[in-house]
Order: sequence, then structure tokens, then C-alpha cells
Amino acid sequence: MTTLKQAAEAVRHNAHAPYSGFKVGAAVRTASGKIFAGCNVENVSYPEGTCAEAGAIAAMVAAGETEIAEVYVIADSPVPVSPCGGCRQRIAEFACGAVPVVMATTRGEERVMTMEELLPGAFGHDHFEV
Repeated sequence: MTTLKQAAEAVRHNAHAPYSGFKVGAAVRTASGKIFAGCNVENVSYPEGTCAEAGAIAAMVAAGETEIAEVYVIADSPVPVSPCGGCRQRIAEFACGAVPVVMATTRGEERVMTMEELLPGAFGHDHFEV
């Protein structure tokens, strides 16, 4: 059985990062236990690229899943790489505040934070009147 870490490590190698050379892999585990992975996909027009976390979430939603239970993000960086602000909001759409987000380097260093720690006061469903 593939672990969340293994899925993120494996997909990172598929990243399309010809401009920055900064390959990122991300994997999410859903409440049902399924794992979905994504990698960053750069574009010559930088703003048009896609983050690894966004790719993993898109694959999860495409498969009919909507609840994230855990996240793992890995890159070849000197310190554990955290999701960008946009991806923090994307993750928060499908994860409660207690969901762990593991941020890692390819050399094995890991840092774990909860979604609440990564995005305190996140804009969410409770901001809408029902």
C-alpha cells in the first residue's frame, strides 16, 4: 500500500518545472482513505501555472471525494515547503482546521502544522448566511 509520503515523492518527479526547476509534489488522503496526488505544472506565462496541491485537490474532486483528512507536500528545498496562500485556501475548502499538513524536503526534514495553524481565520462556509 502506497503511503501519503510515497505518493507525493513519486508524483514530484513528474512536475513540469522547466523555468524554475522547483519541482513540488503533493498528496491528499481523503476521509475514505483514498490518496490523490498532484505536481506543479509551470507555464511560460508564470501566472498560468498550477500548484501541486491544486492538482491533487482537482484529482480528488474529479473522483467524487470532497473531504481531506491529511496533506503531504514535498520539494527539494532547504526547509520544508509550505502551501502558498491560494493553496491554503483551496485545502481549507475541503479540510477542517485540525487536518494535519506535512511539509517536507527531499532530504527528509518534515514539519507538521494543522490547517488552522497554516490559515488562521480562513474564509469559509460559515461566512455565508444559510
